Order: sequence, then structure tokens, then C-alpha cells
Amino acid sequence: MGSSTGRMGAVRYRFAEVVRTAEPGQDLVAVGADLSPDTVLGAYRAGLFPMGLGEGGASPIGWWSPDPRGVLRPGDFHVSRSLRASVRRFDLRVDTAFEQVVAGCADPARPGSWITEEIVRAYRRLHTLGWAHSIECWRGDRLVGGVYGVAIGGLFAGESMFHRERDASKVALLGLVEILRRDEDRRRLIDVQWATPHLCSLGVTEITREDYLRRLDAALDCPPARWPHGPLRPA
Repeated sequence: MGSSTGRMGAVRYRFAEVVRTAEPGQDLVAVGADLSPDTVLGAYRAGLFPMGLGEGGASPIGWWSPDPRGVLRPGDFHVSRSLRASVRRFDLRVDTAFEQVVAGCADPARPGSWITEEIVRAYRRLHTLGWAHSIECWRGDRLVGGVYGVAIGGLFAGESMFHRERDASKVALLGLVEILRRDEDRRRLIDVQWATPHLCSLGVTEITREDYLRRLDAALDCPPARWPHGPLRPA
């Protein structure tokens, strides 16, 4: 991956150039670099996210720009009658157990686990700096589901979610949607990376990389969402 050296000796990777020159349908567009906060945030702003290429997500780090890309506009989230009923069974909280949510997502017993200790450290640092957030689903004092990701302007780049009880991850996603749609700014966007039938049933759609980059530019122009700390009550 090409890089250039800027002020203070910081390395700036040419993420935007890498994405522009990627072949249509090519998901993996670069390999290498590091997971410093500046690097990861710069990648998200250019339409990339990191995931290791080795077994279980081990190094080297790959930089991905799926084509097509799975996205969710907050206003398009589908709340079924059964999901609305499930909300009443749980309590939602924001940013009270970030590391526990990441640990739930990183559970090696889960199929396709890719979250390494290197990734955990990187996103813990982003959380400390105020860029990464968790939406948590609780039953009493037990964490039963959650989602975490990175918020930049009007973009929420969802990294992973997990559940230990039925519908818990969906309820956490509903909590995220509620936060992002409060100001009714339709430029806000949730990136889910790859669409799945399950996510599509909730309102996720697939778009081309070109379309994603256009929507990303619009989302980045939004003011940051207001992230509450503690209990969250969906409307």
C-alpha cells in the first residue's frame, strides 16, 4: 500500500487512491499498513475497513471495500411486530460495556470468528478517543447482545454484533437506528459491509462501490450524532 510522510513524520496511506483504482467486484483492495487510530479513521473515510487475512483474522491486515456493499439507511430499518414485542424484554444501554460487547463478538466459538487481540486493542483505543461505540442489550445484569462500530459524522461503520438470546442483536441494532434517526437527516448511513438475507430482512440493501462512495461523502458531511451514555429508550 502506498504511503506518504506528512508533518510530524506521520504516515498517511493513500486509501482514496486505492479505492478509486480497485476493480469492480474486488472486495480486498490492499494489504498492510497499521491499526493506529489515524490509519483506521482515514480508511473508513475513504470507504475501507480492516480485517486480517490469516486464520481467525490474523495478520497481515487486509483492507476491504466490498462491491456490492451492504448499507442501511436508519429510516429504512424494518421493525416487525415480533421485534417490537422483543424490545420490551430487554434494557438498552450505550457505551457502558464496550469491551464486553467486543469480547462477545470475538468469541472464538462463533463461526467465522475474525476479531483478534490486535483488532480488540485498536477498537478499544478508538472507543477511548470517542470514535467507537457500543449499543448493548441487557436482561437484568446480564449482557445478552450488542453491536459495536465506528461513528464519523453521519456514518456508523458497523463492525460486528452478537446475541445470547433471541432477537437481542436485532434490538441492539434498533437502538443504534434510534440514535441515528433522531434528527431525521437522511444522509446518515449504517455500513454493514456485506449484506446477508438476515440483514436484508431488516432493511439492508446492496449498492455498488461507486454509489457507496457517493453516499459516504454525504454522510461524512453530517454533524456527529449525539451519543448518550447509559440507558436508551427506543421510541
